[in-house]
Amino acid sequence: MERKVVVTGLGVITPVGNDVKTFWKNITDGVLGIGPITRFDTTDYAVKIGAEVKDFDPKQYMDKNDVRKSDHNVHMAMGAAVQAVEDSGIEGHFDPERAGVYFGSGIGGIETFEDTFTKLLNKGPRFVSPYFIPMMIPNMAAGTIAIRYGMQGPALPAVSACASGTNAMGEAYRAIKHGYCDVMITGGTEAALTRSSVAGFIKMQALNMTDDVERASLPFNKDRGGFVIGEGAGALVLESEEHAKARGAKIYAEFSGYGSTCDAYHMTAPDPEGKAGAAAIRNAWIESGSIDASKIYVNAHGTGTPLNDVCETKALKQVFGDDAYKLMISSTKSMTGHMLGGTGAVEGIASILAMNEGIIPPTIGLDNPDPECDLDYTPLKARKAEVECALSTSLGFGGHNACVGFKKYR
Repeated sequence: MERKVVVTGLGVITPVGNDVKTFWKNITDGVLGIGPITRFDTTDYAVKIGAEVKDFDPKQYMDKNDVRKSDHNVHMAMGAAVQAVEDSGIEGHFDPERAGVYFGSGIGGIETFEDTFTKLLNKGPRFVSPYFIPMMIPNMAAGTIAIRYGMQGPALPAVSACASGTNAMGEAYRAIKHGYCDVMITGGTEAALTRSSVAGFIKMQALNMTDDVERASLPFNKDRGGFVIGEGAGALVLESEEHAKARGAKIYAEFSGYGSTCDAYHMTAPDPEGKAGAAAIRNAWIESGSIDASKIYVNAHGTGTPLNDVCETKALKQVFGDDAYKLMISSTKSMTGHMLGGTGAVEGIASILAMNEGIIPPTIGLDNPDPECDLDYTPLKARKAEVECALSTSLGFGGHNACVGFKKYR
Protein backbone atom coordinates (compact mmCIF):
# COMPACT_ATOMS: atom_id res chain seq x y z
CA MET A 1 0.00 0.00 0.00
CA GLU A 2 1.34 3.42 -0.94
CA ARG A 3 1.61 5.94 1.90
CA LYS A 4 1.32 9.71 1.99
CA VAL A 5 4.66 11.45 2.61
CA VAL A 6 4.96 14.77 4.45
CA VAL A 7 7.69 17.31 5.15
CA THR A 8 8.25 18.10 8.83
CA GLY A 9 11.65 19.82 9.01
CA LEU A 10 13.71 22.28 6.97
CA GLY A 11 17.30 23.56 7.13
CA VAL A 12 19.61 25.58 4.87
CA ILE A 13 23.12 26.93 4.55
CA THR A 14 23.23 29.27 1.53
CA PRO A 15 24.89 32.36 0.03
CA VAL A 16 21.84 34.40 1.10
CA GLY A 17 21.35 33.07 4.61
CA ASN A 18 22.37 30.28 6.97
CA ASP A 19 18.94 29.55 8.41
CA VAL A 20 15.52 29.18 6.85
CA LYS A 21 14.09 32.45 8.15
CA THR A 22 16.98 34.56 6.85
CA PHE A 23 17.13 32.67 3.56
CA TRP A 24 13.42 33.14 2.89
CA LYS A 25 13.45 36.85 3.74
CA ASN A 26 16.42 37.48 1.48
CA ILE A 27 15.14 35.61 -1.57
CA THR A 28 11.74 37.28 -1.34
CA ASP A 29 13.46 40.66 -0.93
CA GLY A 30 15.64 39.97 -3.97
CA VAL A 31 18.95 40.03 -2.08
CA LEU A 32 21.94 39.10 -4.23
CA GLY A 33 24.34 36.54 -2.74
CA ILE A 34 27.01 36.89 -5.43
CA GLY A 35 30.36 38.64 -4.98
CA PRO A 36 34.12 38.35 -5.47
CA ILE A 37 35.60 34.90 -4.81
CA THR A 38 37.66 35.03 -1.60
CA ARG A 39 38.51 31.34 -1.18
CA PHE A 40 41.56 31.48 -3.44
CA ASP A 41 43.60 33.93 -5.50
CA THR A 42 41.72 34.59 -8.75
CA THR A 43 44.45 36.72 -10.37
CA ASP A 44 44.98 34.26 -13.22
CA TYR A 45 41.30 33.34 -13.56
CA ALA A 46 38.97 34.70 -16.23
CA VAL A 47 36.12 34.40 -13.71
CA LYS A 48 36.50 36.15 -10.38
CA ILE A 49 33.00 36.04 -8.88
CA GLY A 50 30.93 33.37 -7.20
CA ALA A 51 28.21 32.85 -4.60
CA GLU A 52 30.00 32.00 -1.36
CA VAL A 53 28.39 31.01 1.94
CA LYS A 54 29.20 33.74 4.45
CA ASP A 55 29.64 33.81 8.23
CA PHE A 56 29.18 30.05 8.59
CA ASP A 57 30.82 28.37 11.58
CA PRO A 58 30.57 24.56 11.37
CA LYS A 59 31.44 24.28 15.07
CA GLN A 60 27.88 25.44 15.75
CA TYR A 61 26.79 22.03 14.48
CA MET A 62 29.77 19.69 14.88
CA ASP A 63 32.48 18.89 17.39
CA LYS A 64 35.70 20.70 16.49
CA ASN A 65 37.55 17.40 15.99
CA ASP A 66 34.86 16.21 13.57
CA VAL A 67 35.11 19.53 11.73
CA ARG A 68 38.84 18.99 11.31
CA LYS A 69 38.30 15.49 9.91
CA SER A 70 35.64 16.39 7.33
CA ASP A 71 35.30 18.43 4.16
CA HIS A 72 33.44 21.73 3.81
CA ASN A 73 30.61 19.99 1.93
CA VAL A 74 29.97 17.82 4.99
CA HIS A 75 30.11 20.84 7.29
CA MET A 76 27.31 22.54 5.36
CA ALA A 77 25.30 19.32 5.05
CA MET A 78 25.47 18.81 8.78
CA GLY A 79 24.49 22.41 9.44
CA ALA A 80 21.39 22.08 7.28
CA ALA A 81 20.53 18.63 8.67
CA VAL A 82 20.83 19.70 12.31
CA GLN A 83 18.52 22.63 11.61
CA ALA A 84 16.00 20.37 9.90
CA VAL A 85 16.06 17.77 12.67
CA GLU A 86 15.65 20.42 15.38
CA ASP A 87 12.85 22.04 13.38
CA SER A 88 11.04 18.71 13.05
CA GLY A 89 11.50 17.49 16.62
CA ILE A 90 12.11 14.01 15.22
CA GLU A 91 15.17 13.13 17.30
CA GLY A 92 14.36 10.30 19.69
CA HIS A 93 11.02 9.64 18.00
CA PHE A 94 11.81 7.00 15.36
CA ASP A 95 12.76 3.37 14.99
CA PRO A 96 16.46 3.47 13.92
CA GLU A 97 15.98 0.57 11.53
CA ARG A 98 13.08 2.40 9.82
CA ALA A 99 14.96 5.68 9.37
CA GLY A 100 17.54 6.62 6.75
CA VAL A 101 19.47 9.35 4.99
CA TYR A 102 19.59 10.11 1.25
CA PHE A 103 21.87 13.09 0.67
CA GLY A 104 23.21 14.26 -2.68
CA SER A 105 26.51 15.77 -3.75
CA GLY A 106 27.69 16.13 -7.31
CA ILE A 107 31.41 16.23 -6.52
CA GLY A 108 31.98 15.55 -2.81
CA GLY A 109 35.22 16.64 -1.15
CA ILE A 110 36.96 18.34 -4.05
CA GLU A 111 38.58 20.92 -1.74
CA THR A 112 40.10 18.08 0.26
CA PHE A 113 41.30 16.43 -2.94
CA GLU A 114 42.97 19.63 -4.17
CA ASP A 115 44.69 20.35 -0.86
CA THR A 116 45.90 16.78 -0.45
CA PHE A 117 47.18 16.44 -4.01
CA THR A 118 49.11 19.70 -3.64
CA LYS A 119 50.67 18.37 -0.45
CA LEU A 120 51.46 15.05 -2.14
CA LEU A 121 53.28 16.77 -5.01
CA ASN A 122 55.16 19.22 -2.80
CA LYS A 123 56.03 17.07 0.21
CA GLY A 124 55.48 13.44 -0.77
CA PRO A 125 53.12 10.60 0.22
CA ARG A 126 54.10 10.53 3.90
CA PHE A 127 52.30 13.84 4.36
CA VAL A 128 48.91 12.63 3.09
CA SER A 129 46.31 12.66 5.88
CA PRO A 130 44.81 9.35 7.04
CA TYR A 131 41.46 11.12 6.71
CA PHE A 132 41.98 11.94 3.04
CA ILE A 133 39.73 9.21 1.60
CA PRO A 134 36.75 9.61 3.97
CA MET A 135 36.97 13.39 3.61
CA MET A 136 36.91 13.17 -0.19
CA ILE A 137 34.26 10.58 -1.06
CA PRO A 138 30.79 11.96 -1.92
CA ASN A 139 28.81 9.58 0.31
CA MET A 140 30.24 11.04 3.49
CA ALA A 141 27.54 13.66 4.04
CA ALA A 142 24.89 10.92 4.12
CA GLY A 143 27.05 8.69 6.30
CA THR A 144 27.97 11.41 8.77
CA ILE A 145 24.34 12.50 9.23
CA ALA A 146 23.25 8.87 9.74
CA ILE A 147 25.95 8.39 12.37
CA ARG A 148 24.95 11.59 14.15
CA TYR A 149 21.33 10.49 14.54
CA GLY A 150 21.72 6.70 14.70
CA MET A 151 19.72 6.07 11.53
CA GLN A 152 20.32 2.43 10.59
CA GLY A 153 18.12 2.21 7.50
CA PRO A 154 19.43 3.07 4.02
CA ALA A 155 22.04 5.84 3.87
CA LEU A 156 23.03 6.72 0.33
CA PRO A 157 24.29 9.63 -1.76
CA ALA A 158 22.69 10.68 -5.00
CA VAL A 159 25.47 11.65 -7.41
CA SER A 160 23.81 13.07 -10.53
CA ALA A 161 25.60 16.40 -11.01
CA CYS A 162 23.23 19.36 -10.61
CA ALA A 163 20.26 17.03 -10.10
CA SER A 164 21.86 15.33 -7.06
CA GLY A 165 19.85 17.07 -4.35
CA THR A 166 16.56 16.66 -6.19
CA ASN A 167 17.20 12.99 -6.94
CA ALA A 168 18.07 12.42 -3.27
CA MET A 169 14.78 13.97 -2.18
CA GLY A 170 12.78 12.01 -4.74
CA GLU A 171 14.31 8.68 -3.82
CA ALA A 172 13.79 9.40 -0.10
CA TYR A 173 10.15 10.16 -0.88
CA ARG A 174 9.78 6.83 -2.65
CA ALA A 175 11.46 4.95 0.21
CA ILE A 176 8.73 6.19 2.55
CA LYS A 177 5.89 6.05 0.05
CA HIS A 178 6.49 2.38 -0.71
CA GLY A 179 6.95 1.36 2.90
CA TYR A 180 10.69 0.82 3.25
CA CYS A 181 11.18 3.63 5.80
CA ASP A 182 9.12 5.83 8.10
CA VAL A 183 11.57 8.73 8.40
CA MET A 184 14.24 10.14 6.07
CA ILE A 185 16.67 13.01 6.29
CA THR A 186 17.32 14.13 2.74
CA GLY A 187 18.84 16.94 0.74
CA GLY A 188 22.02 17.95 -0.99
CA THR A 189 25.30 19.78 -0.50
CA GLU A 190 28.20 21.13 -2.53
CA ALA A 191 31.45 22.96 -1.77
CA ALA A 192 33.02 23.32 -5.20
CA LEU A 193 34.19 26.93 -5.11
CA THR A 194 37.75 25.70 -5.54
CA ARG A 195 40.68 26.31 -7.86
CA SER A 196 40.28 23.25 -10.06
CA SER A 197 36.48 23.30 -10.16
CA VAL A 198 36.27 26.94 -11.21
CA ALA A 199 39.06 26.45 -13.75
CA GLY A 200 37.24 23.44 -15.20
CA PHE A 201 33.93 25.24 -15.57
CA ILE A 202 35.74 28.18 -17.20
CA LYS A 203 37.31 25.87 -19.77
CA MET A 204 33.87 24.43 -20.51
CA GLN A 205 32.61 27.98 -21.13
CA ALA A 206 29.81 27.31 -18.64
CA LEU A 207 30.37 30.34 -16.36
CA ASN A 208 29.44 33.94 -17.00
CA MET A 209 32.72 35.81 -17.60
CA THR A 210 31.55 39.22 -16.40
CA ASP A 211 33.03 41.01 -13.39
CA ASP A 212 29.74 42.80 -12.77
CA VAL A 213 28.05 40.93 -9.92
CA GLU A 214 24.71 42.55 -10.74
CA ARG A 215 24.79 41.15 -14.29
CA ALA A 216 26.33 37.75 -13.59
CA SER A 217 23.35 35.45 -12.93
CA LEU A 218 20.65 36.30 -15.46
CA PRO A 219 18.26 33.36 -15.93
CA PHE A 220 15.89 33.74 -18.90
CA ASN A 221 17.48 37.08 -19.79
CA LYS A 222 18.55 37.70 -23.37
CA ASP A 223 21.85 39.02 -21.93
CA ARG A 224 22.67 35.83 -20.01
CA GLY A 225 26.13 34.36 -20.53
CA GLY A 226 26.46 31.38 -18.21
CA PHE A 227 25.91 30.45 -14.59
CA VAL A 228 27.57 31.68 -11.40
CA ILE A 229 29.13 28.93 -9.32
CA GLY A 230 27.88 28.81 -5.76
CA GLU A 231 27.92 26.56 -2.72
CA GLY A 232 25.47 25.53 -0.05
CA ALA A 233 23.28 22.81 1.42
CA GLY A 234 19.63 22.13 2.10
CA ALA A 235 18.01 19.43 4.23
CA LEU A 236 14.47 18.20 4.78
CA VAL A 237 12.97 15.72 7.22
CA LEU A 238 10.38 13.51 5.52
CA GLU A 239 7.95 11.18 7.31
CA SER A 240 5.00 9.04 6.49
CA GLU A 241 1.83 10.91 7.34
CA GLU A 242 0.84 8.37 9.98
CA HIS A 243 4.24 8.62 11.68
CA ALA A 244 4.14 12.42 11.74
CA LYS A 245 0.55 12.57 13.01
CA ALA A 246 1.20 9.97 15.70
CA ARG A 247 3.83 12.19 17.30
CA GLY A 248 1.93 15.45 16.72
CA ALA A 249 4.47 16.91 14.31
CA LYS A 250 3.92 20.16 12.46
CA ILE A 251 3.64 19.49 8.74
CA TYR A 252 4.91 21.93 6.12
CA ALA A 253 3.62 20.18 3.02
CA GLU A 254 2.77 16.92 1.37
CA PHE A 255 5.60 15.57 -0.79
CA SER A 256 3.38 14.68 -3.69
CA GLY A 257 5.39 13.71 -6.77
CA TYR A 258 8.72 12.84 -8.36
CA GLY A 259 10.02 12.40 -11.87
CA SER A 260 13.50 11.25 -12.91
CA THR A 261 14.68 10.79 -16.50
CA CYS A 262 17.79 11.01 -18.68
CA ASP A 263 18.20 12.84 -21.99
CA ALA A 264 20.53 10.08 -23.26
CA TYR A 265 21.79 12.77 -25.60
CA HIS A 266 25.13 14.40 -24.64
CA MET A 267 27.68 14.50 -21.83
CA THR A 268 27.02 18.15 -20.94
CA ALA A 269 24.54 19.72 -23.38
CA PRO A 270 20.81 19.30 -22.76
CA ASP A 271 18.59 17.80 -25.42
CA PRO A 272 17.55 20.95 -27.34
CA GLU A 273 13.96 19.71 -27.53
CA GLY A 274 13.74 19.08 -23.79
CA LYS A 275 11.73 15.86 -24.21
CA ALA A 276 13.17 13.91 -21.27
CA GLY A 277 13.10 16.99 -19.06
CA ALA A 278 9.44 17.38 -19.94
CA ALA A 279 8.84 13.74 -18.97
CA ALA A 280 10.35 14.29 -15.52
CA ILE A 281 8.18 17.36 -14.95
CA ARG A 282 5.09 15.61 -16.29
CA ASN A 283 5.59 12.60 -14.01
CA ALA A 284 5.93 14.78 -10.91
CA TRP A 285 2.91 16.87 -11.92
CA ILE A 286 0.65 13.90 -12.66
CA GLU A 287 1.65 12.15 -9.44
CA SER A 288 0.82 15.39 -7.63
CA GLY A 289 -2.71 15.27 -9.02
CA SER A 290 -2.43 17.23 -12.30
CA ILE A 291 -3.34 20.45 -10.52
CA ASP A 292 -4.37 23.38 -12.71
CA ALA A 293 -1.39 25.36 -13.99
CA SER A 294 -2.77 28.63 -12.61
CA LYS A 295 -2.24 27.26 -9.08
CA ILE A 296 1.31 25.98 -9.62
CA TYR A 297 4.62 27.59 -8.73
CA VAL A 298 7.66 26.25 -10.56
CA ASN A 299 11.10 26.83 -9.13
CA ALA A 300 12.96 26.49 -12.40
CA HIS A 301 16.46 25.10 -12.82
CA GLY A 302 17.08 28.43 -14.58
CA THR A 303 20.88 28.54 -14.63
CA GLY A 304 21.35 31.44 -17.02
CA THR A 305 23.19 29.35 -19.61
CA PRO A 306 22.14 29.94 -23.22
CA LEU A 307 20.94 26.37 -23.84
CA ASN A 308 19.36 25.44 -20.50
CA ASP A 309 16.87 28.27 -20.20
CA VAL A 310 15.41 27.73 -23.67
CA CYS A 311 15.23 23.94 -23.21
CA GLU A 312 13.49 24.30 -19.87
CA THR A 313 10.97 26.70 -21.37
CA LYS A 314 10.26 24.18 -24.14
CA ALA A 315 9.89 21.39 -21.58
CA LEU A 316 7.28 23.30 -19.59
CA LYS A 317 5.34 24.06 -22.77
CA GLN A 318 5.40 20.37 -23.73
CA VAL A 319 3.87 19.41 -20.38
CA PHE A 320 1.31 22.18 -19.96
CA GLY A 321 0.65 23.33 -23.53
CA ASP A 322 -0.92 26.77 -23.69
CA ASP A 323 -1.54 26.55 -19.94
CA ALA A 324 2.23 26.96 -19.44
CA TYR A 325 1.57 30.70 -19.68
CA LYS A 326 -0.52 30.43 -16.49
CA LEU A 327 2.36 28.98 -14.46
CA MET A 328 4.10 31.11 -11.84
CA ILE A 329 7.82 30.51 -12.34
CA SER A 330 11.09 31.90 -11.03
CA SER A 331 14.77 31.08 -10.77
CA THR A 332 16.19 31.69 -7.31
CA LYS A 333 19.64 31.04 -8.82
CA SER A 334 19.44 34.69 -9.87
CA MET A 335 20.24 35.36 -6.19
CA THR A 336 22.00 32.24 -4.87
CA GLY A 337 24.04 31.31 -7.92
CA HIS A 338 24.21 27.63 -8.82
CA MET A 339 24.93 25.49 -5.76
CA LEU A 340 25.34 22.37 -7.93
CA GLY A 341 24.52 19.30 -5.80
CA GLY A 342 23.07 21.53 -3.08
CA THR A 343 20.78 23.43 -5.40
CA GLY A 344 17.87 20.99 -5.64
CA ALA A 345 17.30 20.73 -1.90
CA VAL A 346 17.54 24.47 -1.28
CA GLU A 347 15.17 25.15 -4.16
CA GLY A 348 12.79 22.47 -2.93
CA ILE A 349 12.63 24.32 0.38
CA ALA A 350 12.07 27.62 -1.45
CA SER A 351 9.20 25.95 -3.33
CA ILE A 352 7.52 24.78 -0.11
CA LEU A 353 7.83 28.22 1.46
CA ALA A 354 6.51 29.95 -1.65
CA MET A 355 3.46 27.70 -1.57
CA ASN A 356 2.84 28.11 2.15
CA GLU A 357 3.48 31.85 2.33
CA GLY A 358 1.73 32.72 -0.93
CA ILE A 359 4.75 34.64 -2.20
CA ILE A 360 6.53 33.95 -5.49
CA PRO A 361 10.27 34.74 -5.21
CA PRO A 362 11.55 36.91 -8.05
CA THR A 363 13.98 36.26 -10.85
CA ILE A 364 16.11 39.32 -10.21
CA GLY A 365 17.99 40.86 -13.12
CA LEU A 366 15.31 39.82 -15.61
CA ASP A 367 15.02 43.20 -17.33
CA ASN A 368 15.51 42.01 -20.92
CA PRO A 369 13.66 38.71 -21.36
CA ASP A 370 14.74 36.33 -24.09
CA PRO A 371 11.88 36.10 -26.63
CA GLU A 372 12.36 32.31 -26.60
CA CYS A 373 11.77 32.34 -22.83
CA ASP A 374 8.34 33.92 -22.88
CA LEU A 375 6.65 32.40 -19.83
CA ASP A 376 5.90 34.23 -16.57
CA TYR A 377 9.29 34.13 -14.81
CA THR A 378 8.36 36.68 -12.08
CA PRO A 379 10.80 39.37 -13.17
CA LEU A 380 12.59 41.65 -10.70
CA LYS A 381 10.23 41.59 -7.71
CA ALA A 382 8.37 39.01 -5.63
CA ARG A 383 4.60 38.98 -5.73
CA LYS A 384 1.75 37.48 -3.77
CA ALA A 385 -0.17 34.58 -5.28
CA GLU A 386 -2.31 31.64 -4.28
CA VAL A 387 -0.35 28.42 -4.79
CA GLU A 388 -1.70 24.89 -4.36
CA CYS A 389 1.24 22.95 -5.79
CA ALA A 390 4.95 23.63 -6.20
CA LEU A 391 7.30 21.91 -8.64
CA SER A 392 11.08 22.17 -8.43
CA THR A 393 13.20 21.12 -11.40
CA SER A 394 16.89 20.21 -11.69
CA LEU A 395 18.87 19.33 -14.81
CA GLY A 396 22.39 17.93 -14.59
CA PHE A 397 25.40 17.02 -16.71
CA GLY A 398 25.00 13.52 -18.07
CA GLY A 399 21.45 14.41 -19.10
CA HIS A 400 19.99 13.86 -15.63
CA ASN A 401 16.55 15.43 -15.17
CA ALA A 402 14.67 15.47 -11.89
CA CYS A 403 11.52 17.16 -10.65
CA VAL A 404 9.80 17.00 -7.28
CA GLY A 405 6.29 18.10 -6.40
CA PHE A 406 4.76 19.42 -3.18
CA LYS A 407 1.13 20.16 -2.29
CA LYS A 408 -0.46 22.08 0.53
CA TYR A 409 -1.15 19.68 3.37
CA ARG A 410 -4.78 19.27 4.33
